[in-house]
Amino acid sequence: MKPSPAFAEPTDAWASIDPLGEALHFLRMSGTFYCRSEFTAPWGLELPAMPQCLMFHVLTVGECWLEADGEAPRRLAPGDLLLVPHGEGHRLVSAPGEAAAGLFGLPRAYASDRYEVLRQGGGGEPTAMICGAVRFDHPAALQLVRLLPRVLEARISDPGQRDWLLSTLRLMEDEARAMRPGGETVITRLADILVIQAIRVWIEQDPAAQIGWLGALQDRQLGRALSLIHREPARDWSLVALAEAAAMSRSAFAARFAEQVGMPAMHYVTRWRMHVALGWLQEREIAVAELAERLGYQSEAAFSRAFKRCIGVSPGSVRRSL
Repeated sequence: MKPSPAFAEPTDAWASIDPLGEALHFLRMSGTFYCRSEFTAPWGLELPAMPQCLMFHVLTVGECWLEADGEAPRRLAPGDLLLVPHGEGHRLVSAPGEAAAGLFGLPRAYASDRYEVLRQGGGGEPTAMICGAVRFDHPAALQLVRLLPRVLEARISDPGQRDWLLSTLRLMEDEARAMRPGGETVITRLADILVIQAIRVWIEQDPAAQIGWLGALQDRQLGRALSLIHREPARDWSLVALAEAAAMSRSAFAARFAEQVGMPAMHYVTRWRMHVALGWLQEREIAVAELAERLGYQSEAAFSRAFKRCIGVSPGSVRRSL
């Protein structure tokens, strides 16, 4: 690929740019499983591992505890959002150490193919919650989810935000019961909002969200360069062009990008392109030659070599596996 002329974005054009917000915009999920749980103490629910899924729980009534191997038990109160971003198995119980029944062994009512109502318990204090397992496909979403901790808590103390959260959950429940046309899409989009809100709270509260790739997105200069790469993966980027967009010298930009993001800038450009290509291959009927051209490669062979080096398999293998 030929290097492009240096590219410098006008300073005032970046006044409203929010690279972190753009990354959160890519958190569009496809729903795998949703349920409303209605339990009475004592009760316990064992959730199996769900690889490549993010699981979320929002408590609406009562209290419960989350137990995961290697983690201290966590108490949830009404309005708390809790994410298990990497699909690890865990338990939800009425009290620490309570016996837990397997998810798929509980009696349930089906509101739709992907929305269920679970009931369990011994007749004591009631607990109600909304749970879900969702998947992400966009490379920015996958990158962000990989950086999240094993268990992410978002405690919403503001009464106005808590009312908004409970209203969103009620709307999810109404859609699940009625299942009007487009109801599953509405439920999935509402789940998008719940998960994004939990991640926003975590980013605001946890120092771990201020370093690495997330920290770079929040950096005024590096964030500009990352946003341009994400928006225009096919542009024939060079280190000089990215440095000028960040209003930095070439050497200073290269050193700071590598230190903050964990890889050289041009490696990141290639890696981003290949993950965009992977998403297109999985979602669209597109020829490999056309995909190579769209991403700025002058030959299908050069693109295929870069793709296999980054993803580990050839583009043709991805297409044949669908």
